Amino acid sequence: MSDQKKSPRSPALAPLPNQVEVLSYPLGENLPAPGTCLEVADGVRWLRMRLPFSLDHINLWLLRDEIDGQAGWTVVDTGIANEETRQAWAQIFEHGLDGLPILRLIVTHMHPDHIGNAHWLTQHWSTPEHPCRLWISATDFQSARLGRQTSSGHGGEEAAAFFASHGLVDPVSVDKIRQRGNYYVSMVPDLPTSYRRLMDGLEVDIDGRSWHCLAGYGHSPEHIALYCDSPQILISGDMMLPRISTNVSVTELEPEGNALALFLESIERMRALPAETLVLPSHGKPFRGLHHRIDQLLSHHRDRLAETREACLLRPSSAADMLPILFRRPLDLHQMTFAMGEAVAHLHALWHAGDLQRTTGTDGVHRFSATARQGPV
Repeated sequence: MSDQKKSPRSPALAPLPNQVEVLSYPLGENLPAPGTCLEVADGVRWLRMRLPFSLDHINLWLLRDEIDGQAGWTVVDTGIANEETRQAWAQIFEHGLDGLPILRLIVTHMHPDHIGNAHWLTQHWSTPEHPCRLWISATDFQSARLGRQTSSGHGGEEAAAFFASHGLVDPVSVDKIRQRGNYYVSMVPDLPTSYRRLMDGLEVDIDGRSWHCLAGYGHSPEHIALYCDSPQILISGDMMLPRISTNVSVTELEPEGNALALFLESIERMRALPAETLVLPSHGKPFRGLHHRIDQLLSHHRDRLAETREACLLRPSSAADMLPILFRRPLDLHQMTFAMGEAVAHLHALWHAGDLQRTTGTDGVHRFSATARQGPV
């Protein structure tokens, strides 16, 4: 929730107001140009690929590695599958790998900017002696497969009906959502046929360093972040971003889901990591101040939940009714679909907590109103 965010998951989101000063950015304003790397720690390199969305970049990571006696690199995340990204990767292959191969690919989650080039990269770097394997959670691997096989969760008839049930009934908007059936596959044209499973608590050895897998929920089905205690580095994926709040949506795939509660529980668990951890996010710049950032995000969503409940105290409200309250700027259709998912997520958090009740009108629209119980959000 905010005013400027990334596609392909959320409306454009702005920095959370008056809350970024407590974070520090050890690399300052240094950014890697597409096709180049910056060293952020011993054996850890930062790549930055362009995205054709409101949020115009994704950060990818190279980790120096050795597998079965073969020196090389582990890559974390891929960028979307388009020609510009693959040309940038070709420059990395030539100049950024010190002449060594990519040995494996870790993908934090199934969204297109993270997994789009997984098949292409693993095919390019696999040999009979050293297959370049995709490592990902089982849930997100299967969700990516589903995303390529159906339009569910990304557009099409079922998505249009779901948004209509939450008040987005404008015929033009509904029709455009209905027509987005090829949205996911346009950015994820293929997937590897096999993978290595990541799960919460798993330790992955990368060049003698142990990277601890942290599962997170609410943004994707089973997002995996990676933490290494020596040095204290968190590759946070989309679960912890420095200046924007990650998209947390309910979709027609899990229409009664409680995504926001799952997300807030997930980031709270990150508080167990050291406060001075260097966070390597998928969007924005590497930063320190993890505990402050957790506090900011929790406070941000508490405020949005309070606004949501206050609106429903005044009158029964649908997710579409919440858009001008939670997103105080005009939204195009692309942004509106992600804003709708977030509005449903905030309503559902209060509904599941017992602070709101849901009724369905004769028009088929779900509306939420306050219950007699008024506990803390």
